[in-house]
Amino acid sequence: MYVPYGMIPALPTPMKEDNNIDFKGFEQLIKHLINGGMHCLLVGGSTGEYSLMSMEERKKVIKFVCEISNDRLPVMAGTGCHRTEDTIELTKYAAEVGVDCALVITPYYMKTSKQGIIDYYKTVAENSSIGIVIYHYPDATGVELEPELIYEISQIDGVVGIKNTADGLHTSKLIALTKDNPNFAVLTGFEHLILPTLALGGHGAVGVVHNLVPKKIAKLYDLVVNENNLKEAIELNQKLLELYNAIEEETIPGTVKAGLEVLGLPGGPSRLPLVPASEKFKSKIKRILNELGELELKQH
Repeated sequence: MYVPYGMIPALPTPMKEDNNIDFKGFEQLIKHLINGGMHCLLVGGSTGEYSLMSMEERKKVIKFVCEISNDRLPVMAGTGCHRTEDTIELTKYAAEVGVDCALVITPYYMKTSKQGIIDYYKTVAENSSIGIVIYHYPDATGVELEPELIYEISQIDGVVGIKNTADGLHTSKLIALTKDNPNFAVLTGFEHLILPTLALGGHGAVGVVHNLVPKKIAKLYDLVVNENNLKEAIELNQKLLELYNAIEEETIPGTVKAGLEVLGLPGGPSRLPLVPASEKFKSKIKRILNELGELELKQH
């Protein structure tokens, strides 16, 4: 069973002006990320506006990314839904069209007990032929799982990892608890924690700036994991800090889409209630990407 690792971009979904999905633009983005040295692609995550899509659209984008990737990179698909049955249905569909693992958000809104959360993941994993990655995002869901509970869920057959969009202390405790399990990957969901997560023995990062500077993010991974060169990794990470900060300043994915457009890639609008980036932000992201040398790269 595939266990995710490395640098995994959370794909935004390029849209046309009428808010329909821009599949031609999507193909360009996927090729840009494959060429950029990413290790896996996440389709249908929060950045991909999955929560603003119909079930039919969610299926379409998942299938499309698998077709375009064509086994060049593994694909992780967001399949979490409010109803357990819908999560299972979408996960089964994802497996059928070639997805390698499914990202399943913790149950929220209808709050449950610790046992309810364990049983939810167990039921989804038992009914799935691909690995399940826990999507832990307490800032968005209002549901925080302590590291000990995540450790318990990590013991379930078929649960292969976590996208942990939680603070550094939480991530470090989680790495310590799960370090002896070769079938469970700890991936941070915060760009600021890429370097410390890798340095502590975590397995990678799912993030949004990966879409804008894939080669630099892939290099950061290589420096820490493959070259054991922390000094150079720190220098590169410091160059990227302004980009990490900027991308969170306004609504995601509007900020990411603005950055893609600066690079000559498709972004387009976001669906309401999400809003596009401001003109001020567009100028800022252009300056940052230019200072990082990304605009020169696009011209060659």
